[in-house]
Amino acid sequence: MEKKIIETGGREVLVYQTDPKPQVLLFQTLGKQERGSIDNEVQLISEAERIPFVMAAFAISDWEVELTPWHDPEVSRRRDVGEHANETLQYILDKLIPSMKKEYGDLPVILGGYSLGGLFARWASSESDRFAAVACCSPSVWIAGWRDYSASHPVLAKNVYLSLGDREEFCKNKVVAQVGNNIRWESEHLQQTLGSDHCTLEWNHGNHFMDGARRMAMGFAWCISKNSAIY
Repeated sequence: MEKKIIETGGREVLVYQTDPKPQVLLFQTLGKQERGSIDNEVQLISEAERIPFVMAAFAISDWEVELTPWHDPEVSRRRDVGEHANETLQYILDKLIPSMKKEYGDLPVILGGYSLGGLFARWASSESDRFAAVACCSPSVWIAGWRDYSASHPVLAKNVYLSLGDREEFCKNKVVAQVGNNIRWESEHLQQTLGSDHCTLEWNHGNHFMDGARRMAMGFAWCISKNSAIY
């Protein structure tokens, strides 16, 4: 596997290529907490899926500011949180996708993320039709107004992967604890709108902070397999 670090549109991007002729592009939000596990995650994806891919993990310097789609004081009381997610999405659409497609060809794009990164990926799938699938692992769908947004903004991706740890809804924070009911609602909503073959909800053992790399690998592998018919 080839790994390199490049700069695209002013952001650092870790690029992993599993084969000289990749068939799909994987994009992932990369926060500080994920830098120590991304190598292992990419290896787990390659072991789970035979389809060759390129992973572009792009740096996120301020997790809350760059990924939160709208303001919610339970996410952060900082005023600028909720105002800049669209800038991150535009970076993907205007900088990262053109750069990667110029290098590797016009390949399907799968976007994934964990926690707020998972929320961002799911939100992005309703804001743009450029993603073939999204992997939303332990997404922060407890954010205020999520159900209203989801109900009124159809998913434009063909496939959506959702996952959650089976202990996450038992946290002490009552707002965050709504994540269990909200992700069940989200799964049912997407099964109805996309079809049962195009959305799945996978439950993992443990709380929000367990096995992030493995959970992300499972999500990307599912998305790759569901989109394999178009390669």
